[in-house]
Amino acid sequence: MVNDIIADFLARMQNGIMRRKKDVIVPKSRVIIDMLEILKKEKMIFDYEIRDYDVLVQPYYKEGEPVVENFKRVSSSGQRIYVKASDIKPVMNGRGIAIISTSHGLMTGALAKSKSIGGEYICNVW
Repeated sequence: MVNDIIADFLARMQNGIMRRKKDVIVPKSRVIIDMLEILKKEKMIFDYEIRDYDVLVQPYYKEGEPVVENFKRVSSSGQRIYVKASDIKPVMNGRGIAIISTSHGLMTGALAKSKSIGGEYICNVW
């Protein structure tokens, strides 16, 4: 059994993209679906399909190369990292995104900063 579903999700995505898989299968949970929705809006994945017990993710490749290659967990179940809106910085000079869990749900770091909302710093994707 997996203790940290977000770290498992990020590892599965990174491994699937590194292997140039057409589809990556990840466990189904509310937080994973919310993260996938953010990645889809930011055009970092092509699409995803929710199935009975898992989610089928289609990474986005441009000219045969993946758009996103790195997923880095910042906050973990053993050490939560919280940030104020003023402390949210761009990821890779704006080429990546930060995912923040706020009182208004999951959102990108840029959106949280523009709304002046802080929260738990979940991960960086670039």
